[in-house]
Amino acid sequence: MKLKYFTILALTIILSIPGFLIAAEDNPVPFVMQLTRSGDNYGHRRAFLQIDKVLNDIGEKKLKIEVVAYENGIQALLANNKETSQLLTKLANRGVVFKACRISMNAWNLKEDEFPLEVEFVPAGAPEVIRLQMQGYKYWRP
Repeated sequence: MKLKYFTILALTIILSIPGFLIAAEDNPVPFVMQLTRSGDNYGHRRAFLQIDKVLNDIGEKKLKIEVVAYENGIQALLANNKETSQLLTKLANRGVVFKACRISMNAWNLKEDEFPLEVEFVPAGAPEVIRLQMQGYKYWRP
């Protein structure tokens, strides 16, 4: 009797594992990364490379990453940024969402056409980071 119970339990666990893995891919874990600092010492590039490495190691289907840039971090999303523009496009193609703060854009006299098509625009960066966390996103500091 104990062997039969153990066998049923073992089969139940084994058969549920593929379903769990599929469920993880259907429900990726959401993360929000805030970019506010300057790009000194290639800081923005390093943050984008961290995202790329995490996607490689954990898997694109298991993660949902949004990057919200404001204050000095807004510079990382510019189309003419030689350190990050190619990485931004690559990461966007892997599912990463990039958001630029309109308040910071105004402070830096930046227009939408100075950003690549992959960038979305939000009214304010800090509230967007908080809103995403309230929706269950985990905070990731670069």
